[in-house]
Amino acid sequence: IELKSGILNIFLRTGVVFTQVDLWLGLSYCDGKWNEVTVSKEGSVISATMNELREQALEPRVQQLKVNSPVYVGGIPPDIQSFYRELGLEQGFGGCMKDVKFTRGAVVNLASVSSSAVRVNLDGCLSTDSAVNCRGNDSILVYRGKEQSVYESALKPFTEYLYRVVALNEGGSVSSVWTHARTRESVPQNVPTPSRVHSINGYSIEVTWDKPAGVIGVIEKYILKAYEADGPTVPITSAELTDAGMLTGVLRGLHPFTNYAVTLTACTLAGCTESLHALNISTPQEAPEDVQSPTAISFPTFLLMSWSPPKTPNGVITQYTLYMNGTPIYSGNGTKYVVKDLAVFTPHQFLLTACTLAGCANSSGVTLFTAQLPPSHVDAPVLTVLDSRTIHVQWKEPVEVNGILDRYIIYMATNEQNFTKWNVIYNSTELFLDFTILQLFPGTEYLIKLAACTGGGCSVSEASTAVTDESTPEGVPAPKAQSYTSDSFNISWTKPEYPNG
Repeated sequence: IELKSGILNIFLRTGVVFTQVDLWLGLSYCDGKWNEVTVSKEGSVISATMNELREQALEPRVQQLKVNSPVYVGGIPPDIQSFYRELGLEQGFGGCMKDVKFTRGAVVNLASVSSSAVRVNLDGCLSTDSAVNCRGNDSILVYRGKEQSVYESALKPFTEYLYRVVALNEGGSVSSVWTHARTRESVPQNVPTPSRVHSINGYSIEVTWDKPAGVIGVIEKYILKAYEADGPTVPITSAELTDAGMLTGVLRGLHPFTNYAVTLTACTLAGCTESLHALNISTPQEAPEDVQSPTAISFPTFLLMSWSPPKTPNGVITQYTLYMNGTPIYSGNGTKYVVKDLAVFTPHQFLLTACTLAGCANSSGVTLFTAQLPPSHVDAPVLTVLDSRTIHVQWKEPVEVNGILDRYIIYMATNEQNFTKWNVIYNSTELFLDFTILQLFPGTEYLIKLAACTGGGCSVSEASTAVTDESTPEGVPAPKAQSYTSDSFNISWTKPEYPNG
């Protein structure tokens, strides 16, 4: 069914039979009033009626009509138009419809039964001045000349106009059929501020608004925007609502316990306009997010605990609760606490809970150690003289390490320096339990002591004594002989350079 150029066309195909009924209307329907259209098929008779005008066609071969597909009112979606090229379909219907009936049933409410609507205003007619815009008797001359195109301006937005061309020569004139076109919508004007904003939770709000008055065209969508009060001019979040019939929408992605200014934007195909003023709202508090794990300055027998506020508090923090090994040990508003009477270098599990009026959240668990101390006691090393120049040193790991063993150090002193100067001859983190001292002096007494170290310091053992085996002296100087009389020598010598015993 198509209304085009003053003719109501009915096209019916059943099987291979194609029937067409054309009801000429002229511009009788362009009177600003409602027109009743009836299309019927009774047996082999197909008829079309508008007001008092009627036309029918008889087709004996026509078959029974069974409708088992979607019914499109006002136009056909682009994706299926290619199946009906022979109909010469143009753009969709522009105007108003009401009281739609199928067969002899009740009036169909298109707003409630339609599965989808594109550029359709379900609230009623957009304009009542169609009598002015489509009557042929009111037409005006747009152009006179020999060109084949003309640009007409100063038209009303979103208004349907009828045009026809009259060709003249010396033999007379002839008029084309009327063709219709609609101007585009205008950008909405005077978009109202949202009338009501209600917090669903700390992260989303429900916004209600009134339909903008004086919009010339079809509203394609609404956009809700939220700006931080006294913040940047870029919206924090927005929501695009394509169902223009809805006057309520939900705006998500907000932050709890924050002041926002909410605006409404209305859009037609020509563009969008945002409300000049905003409606302010404060989102409620929520439970904190990103609660930071506690940290500590470690001492051997106590921990100085501290923590930072949550990265996203989502409100006013009313209380912190500190747990150690699953047991609460502190509750309050502070950010420091001293945990006393702990064992040296022992692990403890800590967890922090932060609360607002809306709820609480936990940090990740963390394991913290008390500080290390030097080992409580280090046994003196066991010395074994292997030969005149080698001593093998052995030792045991301390019983109470008070931390993690880091290294062993061996100190050595000799009697040549009256055992007052101690030299480091071994310093290793490999934690072996023995070491061989080479290139010593034979027949020499050595004092050797061991130090065991942790991250808390070192403890030194008592000294152990060992004397290397004696060996043949080295560096024996030649004697000196002097004669003081004719029958004698005075002979003298010094100690060997290395007595080795």
